[in-house]
Amino acid sequence: MAQIIGAFLCLAGSIFFLLSAIGLIRMPDAFNRMQTGTKATTLGSILFLVGIGMMRPEYLGRVLLLAAFIALTNPVSSNALARAAHAYRKRLGAKLVPDALADDLALDAASVSADADTASVAKGEYHGK
Repeated sequence: MAQIIGAFLCLAGSIFFLLSAIGLIRMPDAFNRMQTGTKATTLGSILFLVGIGMMRPEYLGRVLLLAAFIALTNPVSSNALARAAHAYRKRLGAKLVPDALADDLALDAASVSADADTASVAKGEYHGK
């Protein structure tokens, strides 16, 4: 029975890998491709590894450790790649109509500038600009 459940989990993981590959081809820009690739391959990898662990119980501990590692590292690496792609979005041809990250970065820069001006006034260093 565990062999059958493991085989179905491996099949489900393989289907997620296939959907990820199709998504990489069909998505319009780099950000959507990253999102598709990360989410589908993370779930596909975990399902595939748990299926292998079900079929071969002696590997279950190692497989669960690998699944936990994938669940922790795939989103982090995708976030780093997305931020790098955002910095070079003109070269990638990405069209960001609502660019929330750029708005947040501009807001952070404005608050840092306002904090620096407030600190200068508090120290008596501000001479007006």
